[in-house]
Amino acid sequence: MTTVIVIAIYLGLLLGLALFAKTLFRGTSKDYFVASHSIGPFMLLMSVFGTTMTAFALVGSTGKAFGTGVGTYGLMASSSGLIHAACFLLIGIKLWAIGKRYGYVTQIQYFRARFESKAFGYLLFPILVLLVIPYLLIGIIGAAKTIEGVTKAKVKPSGDLIAPGVFPEWTDNGAIPPWFTGLVICIVVLTYIFAGGSRAAAWANTFQTIVFMIMGVLAFYLISGELGGVGAAIEQAKDTHKVRTVDGTVGVSQLTFLTYMFIPLSVGMFPHLFQHWLTAKSAKSFKLTVVAHPICIAIVWVPCVLIGIWASGQLPAGANPASILSIMVSKLVADPLIVGLVTAGILAAIMSSLDSQFLCLGTMFTNDIMLHDSKKTYTDKQTLLMARGFIVAIVIMIYLISLILLQQEKQFIFGLAVWSFSGFAALTPLVIAALYWKRSTKTGAYACVISVFVSWLIFFSMSGFGGELHILGGVTPAAIMWFIGAGAMIIGSLVSQPPSDKTLTKFF
Repeated sequence: MTTVIVIAIYLGLLLGLALFAKTLFRGTSKDYFVASHSIGPFMLLMSVFGTTMTAFALVGSTGKAFGTGVGTYGLMASSSGLIHAACFLLIGIKLWAIGKRYGYVTQIQYFRARFESKAFGYLLFPILVLLVIPYLLIGIIGAAKTIEGVTKAKVKPSGDLIAPGVFPEWTDNGAIPPWFTGLVICIVVLTYIFAGGSRAAAWANTFQTIVFMIMGVLAFYLISGELGGVGAAIEQAKDTHKVRTVDGTVGVSQLTFLTYMFIPLSVGMFPHLFQHWLTAKSAKSFKLTVVAHPICIAIVWVPCVLIGIWASGQLPAGANPASILSIMVSKLVADPLIVGLVTAGILAAIMSSLDSQFLCLGTMFTNDIMLHDSKKTYTDKQTLLMARGFIVAIVIMIYLISLILLQQEKQFIFGLAVWSFSGFAALTPLVIAALYWKRSTKTGAYACVISVFVSWLIFFSMSGFGGELHILGGVTPAAIMWFIGAGAMIIGSLVSQPPSDKTLTKFF
């Protein structure tokens, strides 16, 4: 029970900190959505980094490295460090300046004005929501499988019982059931988002980011020590540290490596990241984020990928990728107090992105659907009620869908995340053209979004709805969809009338 008590204390501290942030809440819709543009450099770094490091980074990367080796780091983390920073510099700061100048709190408000189309928001909103849903699901699934892994009974390879599970009366293996973990996580996140909005999210994310970075390093240190050091840990994994493809052959093609670099472009179109950018106090607040973000990525990804590699020498090949990290922690770390702390760190990474995503969906629904073109004037209290109501509805829906996916034998945590990122990455020609190409038009914007969405649906179905898919000898769908979107934007813009002088003067 020590492990469970530590996790419960962590969740209590998180709630306490986030509810403290509520005392700073100014009661206005602007403060709820973008914290009145008052977040400084350190909290901006922690909240932006925290919201990009979800179950995908900790649970997903460990499971992926277990299956395909150290190439997992090269495919995602190394390129992400540079590309994320570039997106913050070239896209984030410009969007912050425009958003602050004109009072925008969502991407859609900007795109509607930039492309002179009110209807464009009604096309973009459901697509953005659909792409966020897999991202939300992996958070719930990752948390559930993590808790299940550390609380279930420990057995020897022969099947003999080493230690019983925490709650043998609940499940056959004594683990806390996934439905209960998912429910608790949703309630905790919903509580502080409901109460304090983006300000509470920024405080909570700062705390959670510090926790999961420290605990990730701690898990790495303890597990490597139990295996006899880093060298011995790699040696016991035999040849499994080598880069492998999905079918098990050694090596990743140059095309795959190159086109994987399109996936991190997704941060340029994440709606929840757009909202975090707008909380910044000034453009100078971005400086620390641009410089430190790549370093933070290395601190988190290196330990997780190596633990995944080492796990291949400790666990059977058929082990569930979603449970690799938690199984390694509970298998090799004897002290239940430490297991609880490390598990709290994993939950911190998961929850630091869930809160931002739930909040951004409520913000978009309120401002882009309910308030847009409304002839009625709403008070701040009514506006907040709309946002909170929609957030509650989304949380319930995501939780119910996660229960269905948790019944499957394997959950594609890494794969679902990559598909979510690929969709957002393929939409980045939209924001790049809006910011840097004066000739881009409404027709080009519609063509870009529709062509990307249709191609995403086709490729996603070809993958088996979450599996890995390479085309034309190793090309990732993200790269193909990006060029489809860019081509559609260019052609659609060139065959239509240029934007009005009023719009160009406003945004350029």
